[in-house]
Amino acid sequence: MAQNDAKLILVGHVAGGFGVKGEVRITAYTADPLALTAYGPLLRADGSHALTVTGTRATKDGVVGRAKEIDTKEQADALRNLKLYVPRDRFPEPEEDEFYLADLVGLEARDSEGVVLGKVKAVQNFGADDMLEITPSAGGQTWYLPFTKEAAPELHIADGWLLAVRPTETGEREPD
Repeated sequence: MAQNDAKLILVGHVAGGFGVKGEVRITAYTADPLALTAYGPLLRADGSHALTVTGTRATKDGVVGRAKEIDTKEQADALRNLKLYVPRDRFPEPEEDEFYLADLVGLEARDSEGVVLGKVKAVQNFGADDMLEITPSAGGQTWYLPFTKEAAPELHIADGWLLAVRPTETGEREPD
C-alpha cells in the first residue's frame, strides 16, 4: 500500500514553540503522550512528512521536545495548529473486542434488512459523544449517527460493515 493510501490516525497537533531554543509543544491525542516518539515520523493529513520528534518530556496536555525539522522558536510557532498523523499500521493490533475509531472509517452502514445506507466517512466528536458521519449511498449530504450501543449495536469490522439504527426524526415544534 502506498504511503498516501494508508489509513492515517490523528495523534496530535503542534501547539507552538516552547522557549527560545526551537523546542516545540505538541498537544497529544494519545493515551500516552510520550508514545509520539515511538511512532516514527509524524505526517500531515495528505501523508507527506511533517515532523520527526526526538527527545521529549511530558506536560499536562502533551509533550515538549525537539524535532529534526525545527531549529528556532519562530519555525516552531509557524507550525502552530499543524495536525499530526500516523499510519494505522504503526499502531499495535487491538485486543479482542477492541478497535481503533479509525477502523470504523470506510465501513458500510447497513439497516436491519441489510440495505446499505452509506459508508462511514469520519468519526467526529463535537464535545459530547462520538458521532459517525455517514455518506449516503444514494448521494446527498452526509448525516450523523450517534456512536452508541443503541444506534450502532453490531460492529462487523472484519467484514466491512456495521448495523445502523437511525434515530427517529422529529418535525418542527408546533407553536404554543
